[in-house]
Amino acid sequence: MIYFFDGTKNGFLTTFCTAFKDENALVTHTQAQLVLGQESVCVTTNEDVAKRAEERLSVFDRDFSYDLDILMRSGMPDHAQIAFRYFRLLAKYKKPINKRLADADVFAAVSCMKKVGHEIHKLHGFVRFIETASDALYAPISPDNDICDLLAPHFRARFPLFPFVIHDVKRKKAAVYDGKHIFVAPLEQADVLLSANETEWQALWQRYYKSVTIAARTSTEREKQMRGNMPIRYWKFLTELQETPQNPDEN
Repeated sequence: MIYFFDGTKNGFLTTFCTAFKDENALVTHTQAQLVLGQESVCVTTNEDVAKRAEERLSVFDRDFSYDLDILMRSGMPDHAQIAFRYFRLLAKYKKPINKRLADADVFAAVSCMKKVGHEIHKLHGFVRFIETASDALYAPISPDNDICDLLAPHFRARFPLFPFVIHDVKRKKAAVYDGKHIFVAPLEQADVLLSANETEWQALWQRYYKSVTIAARTSTEREKQMRGNMPIRYWKFLTELQETPQNPDEN
């Protein structure tokens, strides 16, 4: 049986309770291809059921809510199924299971969570802000995982006096810091007017990057290592790797 839910945390928890006893359950909030003879059901979110499930599973592992949040943010297409099988084991053992890495379901979930954490860490260094005419900072990103709001506290600590927007262009949403609070808002497209000095700053940064680049580290032999440390999927928004200063409207 395939169990479809609405993609929310409470939707997942409701589905978790609904499908718990189904050994062959497939849980997803995306499209799935039915095989011959396979049935499907759309699970309606029940807030009360979800609340009880979260309270119960949190008794078994105090990190349950955090782990669920991280797994639900994963960009892996089967992340809901990974979460379902992992938390079903948690319910079985009634104690933390994240050290049982010999179990394939535990290993899959822990690996999934680590990938989300690793991307957050990488983007702490790869996010590039531009200065807008309103003196706010703007940064477009396109991460594998749904993490724009998890990046915001790091940059609030670095730039406490500057409002900023971290725009996930893939998911059409943004983490916004208004100088006091962080909140998430839908954002289809950003019309950004650059400050008078932004183009000059971008050009200066590009010249500096080229001047300190060590040729041996950009040779064919070292290219693989370079891409490992700075994944190519992030290059699109890195100012120093553009030939000319970039306007975010061009992305």
